[in-house]
Amino acid sequence: MKLNQYPETLAVVRLGPGATVPAWAESSSIFSVTATATETSVVCAARSVPKKSVHQRPFTAFAVEGPLDFALTGVLAGLLTPLAEEEISVFTLSTFDTDWILVPAGDAERAAEAWRRSGHTVEPAVPVVPKDNKK
Repeated sequence: MKLNQYPETLAVVRLGPGATVPAWAESSSIFSVTATATETSVVCAARSVPKKSVHQRPFTAFAVEGPLDFALTGVLAGLLTPLAEEEISVFTLSTFDTDWILVPAGDAERAAEAWRRSGHTVEPAVPVVPKDNKK
């Protein structure tokens, strides 16, 4: 697999159930909201997160180069096993096209090396401008 490493420092923020996503959360290149009956979790730029919020940071994001076919199996298992062997914790999320793995920023280079030793490729992410924003 090929993974793209993003430069932005991220945070995972816990909001209450049914919470409105605050405007500060939408100020990053990687932004995700997951809501359940018991909580709302937001992944966003760490620089935007108020100090008093319930959160964990800093994280570095790695995206599996996609799009990935929904029929593929074991993608995350194959990528998380080398990290588990190195005792690197993760926070994962998925989009329609791919899987994302967030690791504590202090472990980002160890994670990249663990993947490389396992035969994967890790490269810096190339910024993409959404089609709606092209000039």
